[in-house]
Amino acid sequence: MLNSLIVKAIVQCVLLVSGQVFLKIALQRMEPFGWNMAFFRSVLLNWQFALCGACYAAGSLLWLHIVKHYPFSMAYPMISLSYVLGMVAAIIFFHETVDWVKWMGVAFIVLGCFLIAK
Repeated sequence: MLNSLIVKAIVQCVLLVSGQVFLKIALQRMEPFGWNMAFFRSVLLNWQFALCGACYAAGSLLWLHIVKHYPFSMAYPMISLSYVLGMVAAIIFFHETVDWVKWMGVAFIVLGCFLIAK
């Protein structure tokens, strides 16, 4: 049961982080916000924005399954793994630098998930 939860939680986190990455890419390519047709056209014609929504939808459906079938006290902390994956995505996709203090924070998150899963 626990291994199944961990795999599903990781997949759900990947979907959430993918949605965030696509959202950031979409926002970078959109027109500046405004109540005009140019902005709304840039939203509607942006495939990264659509993919963001698809990732969120799939992640939400998987979350519904996880909450229904696993103890909430174990399932909910597992989604904090999305913070870890989000930092890795920031490095890979947006070429951000991450200092050692942030890596220590990530280590504490992973340790916390490990302790909860025990």
